[in-house]
Amino acid sequence: MDEPTRWIPYCGEAPGPDVWLGRWNLDPVLGVALVLLALVLWRERARAAAAPGRHRSLCAAWALTVLLYVSPLCALSSAFFTVRVVHHIALVLVMAPLLAHGLEPGLRRLPTPLWTCTALAASTFWVWHAPAPYAAALSSVPVYALMQFTLLASATAFWLAVRRAAPAAALGAILATTVQMGLLGALITFAARPLYAPHFASALPWGVAPLDDQQLAGVTMWAPGSIAYLAAAMWVGWRWMRAGVRTVSA
Repeated sequence: MDEPTRWIPYCGEAPGPDVWLGRWNLDPVLGVALVLLALVLWRERARAAAAPGRHRSLCAAWALTVLLYVSPLCALSSAFFTVRVVHHIALVLVMAPLLAHGLEPGLRRLPTPLWTCTALAASTFWVWHAPAPYAAALSSVPVYALMQFTLLASATAFWLAVRRAAPAAALGAILATTVQMGLLGALITFAARPLYAPHFASALPWGVAPLDDQQLAGVTMWAPGSIAYLAAAMWVGWRWMRAGVRTVSA
């Protein structure tokens, strides 16, 4: 009888409930990169006085990186597909907008056609949540790095495009993204069997069946993920209405 596959992703083997709080990621390459980025942010704090919001966005993105890739949350994402989904939602819905805001002056020459960026971000998210690419990412550090980079880069381009677009077009792109996120979440939620091989046994020490974990992940993507996009759409609509009121008043 063949031995079951041992999945050892970037964040390490899936931890049990008795050890996960001690499972900090001490990857020296990541550690050096974070220290260098912290020094850059510290040195740039004086120049940031003219645009403190952008500097705060970059500092928040740095802190979120520590939470997602250094803290025990990283190891927990090896155990639960639900935590992995939360991790990915944080990338595309929190870190990407922070980077789009903080880096916008340096990326002003980057072409960001709205619907191309929308399609690219959506297709990237779908590809990496298909069972085969997902399993490949959790069995290879280079593929995992590719997954994280493409998710973040495509989402950052999307939010840059939204920021630059006319309000009506930005609303349309956000609502289209909301629909695709909800559809993917629904497909994962209502799957009749576990789909993600790295998590067939990873949550069992916690007393959680793989299908239960997968369904919770789908609901997380479907509900909170979609609601976050709707909140962004409401923010765009609110700014649009305020601009219209100011124009009428003038």
